[in-house]
Amino acid sequence: MKLNNANLSSLPAAVPGYDRSGLTGGIVHFGLGNFHRAHQAVYLDRLMNTGEGHDFAIIGAGVMPADAKARDVLAGQDFLYTVVEQSADASDPRVVGAMIDYLAPGDPAAVIAKLADPATKIASLTITEGGYFIDAATGHFDKTHPAIAADGANPAAPKTVFGMLVAGLKARRDAGEQSFTVMCCDNIPHNGVITKEAVVETARLSDPALADWIAANVAFPNGMVDRITPATSDRERAMIRDMGIDDDSPVFCEDFIQWVLEDNFPAGRPALEKVGVEFVDDVTPWELMKIRILNGGHAVIAYPAGLMDIHFVHEAMENDLVRGFLRKIENEEIIPAVPPVPNTDLQAYFAKVEERCANPKIGDTVRRLCLDGSNRQPKFIIPTIADRLKAGQAVDGLALESALWCRYCAGKTDSGAVIEPNDPNWDHLTKVAQDAKDNPDAWLAMSEIYGDTGKNPQFAAAFAKWLAALWQDGTAATLRRYIDG
Repeated sequence: MKLNNANLSSLPAAVPGYDRSGLTGGIVHFGLGNFHRAHQAVYLDRLMNTGEGHDFAIIGAGVMPADAKARDVLAGQDFLYTVVEQSADASDPRVVGAMIDYLAPGDPAAVIAKLADPATKIASLTITEGGYFIDAATGHFDKTHPAIAADGANPAAPKTVFGMLVAGLKARRDAGEQSFTVMCCDNIPHNGVITKEAVVETARLSDPALADWIAANVAFPNGMVDRITPATSDRERAMIRDMGIDDDSPVFCEDFIQWVLEDNFPAGRPALEKVGVEFVDDVTPWELMKIRILNGGHAVIAYPAGLMDIHFVHEAMENDLVRGFLRKIENEEIIPAVPPVPNTDLQAYFAKVEERCANPKIGDTVRRLCLDGSNRQPKFIIPTIADRLKAGQAVDGLALESALWCRYCAGKTDSGAVIEPNDPNWDHLTKVAQDAKDNPDAWLAMSEIYGDTGKNPQFAAAFAKWLAALWQDGTAATLRRYIDG
């Protein structure tokens, strides 16, 4: 049965228990990919089902050309879609109705007008880790990027998310209205701080006074978000049809969901604490736990599995060598580098990570976990290495993880299968990785990734030892050597 408003009551799934015609937009969201639709939108849908939050419906804002197709698909379904939460034992479909509109890309004036509307209390973002124009060499916003420079030169007709946010905030300031809160929901350390720098510095290119006003008056709360949400393919579209629902944009995800958010919303916010969001004064402890144990753990799983031609993450977790590697490095090097988190047992958290990664229903791919290492390693792995070195502690396992990433970037698995480009900097990484076979220091000399950590003799020696072993003996034998001590 086709998914739309008219057919809601007849669909074989849980459906919104609220009158969607009574919803009004309170959130403009940039980046309506699977993660947002399985995370923030699900929390809002849950709240709306309690009878609250009906003035915080989502209005999507298209920016990229690819957003046009996504917008058309969702518009054809009255902006409804199905989220299928999957545990090892069950698949539970629910139709999410929290979105009421999706502004098409190519019309920044419509987006700015919606941001300028006092009814908009929050502008939220899930534009991926790579969408923040961060200069790898400095770790700060790159205001010289051509797209940002163009918005600075023509602020009335911006084309980037940050240019549109600046224009919307300018309209609010000029009208004497309370500014909206800018809420980043991307998987980036200190994501509110990162977003604030991007918005303020974009404004500064054209209007320094506006930049100062934004810095002083606009809230950018940090948040930690978590839910494994693979991309939708024909496989998932066929699965939803087998459930009796004709949905061209379903989202399949795990049944685990978490959101920890700093409570800094001067313009108002939905009462998401009533549906499981944890509001705190400082999200840093939760953020560090997730980044190091979960995201760092993903990297630990990814590269040995990729080199051994393992396709799915749950299959990697069924491999004794990959799982043994994960457990040893987490327990000996990663978890000890995570400070205490209020009301949280770190070992229990890691046990849940193992359970989630082993879920066979998700269909998460090893290739996805291997993606974009040049962006992810400096956030998820290298800070743990740096902290342990500073404390005079061992980094043998983390050095092996780094060597596995280098070996993966050389472009072929242990069987000789070609690894297709899997990083924005793939060509450069492949050349350096091949050079590193005979000169390991070439890899660690990438200061934009390793900083001073690559110059540490202890780490460099361990890295060189493991990289030589990987080339000489292969991944399986090298993992066994590490696990057996």
